[in-house]
Amino acid sequence: MRAPIGHFDTAAPAPYRLDELPGPVADAVRRWSGSVPAERIVHVDTDPQWADTAVFVEHYGRELLEQSANCVVVAGKRGGETTLAACVVLSTTRVDVNGVVRRRLGARKASFAPMDLAVGETGMEYGGITPIGLPSSWPVLVDAAVVDLPYVLVGSGRRRGKLLVPGKAFTELPGAVVLEGLGLPVG
Repeated sequence: MRAPIGHFDTAAPAPYRLDELPGPVADAVRRWSGSVPAERIVHVDTDPQWADTAVFVEHYGRELLEQSANCVVVAGKRGGETTLAACVVLSTTRVDVNGVVRRRLGARKASFAPMDLAVGETGMEYGGITPIGLPSSWPVLVDAAVVDLPYVLVGSGRRRGKLLVPGKAFTELPGAVVLEGLGLPVG
């Protein structure tokens, strides 16, 4: 199969690559329902040494930078309570943690979750966390610009491999909330 975006040696519908996905992601693909068929989510095999976005696009094609998104785990705190959430923004932007995220979570303080907490709670590898397969109780905050793209490159849950996901599919994730301005320009 040819990937819908980018130039990858190995691409296949995610339901046919469950063995390449961590448990929570594979389970979410198995249970996938909605207007976007699971077969339209594509797994591409990539080298883990190029997993970070900047290095990835240098190796696999600069045009992917405008079609890539990062998924980060944030922790909102208020009165001793912590709420974990995922934020999905274009790779060319940064998450508005202290503005949009803090207000949306009703938190007094919001910050990026510590690596061990993010990995432990998601069952995914740091640097490969994806919004597919997150705990269903989590809000998944998605920047509107991500939803507008035909396909978006995101992590697969591992540092090896990525997922190509139709932008519309992000609206159908459990806990998904589409927000304008979640991603701020870098700089």
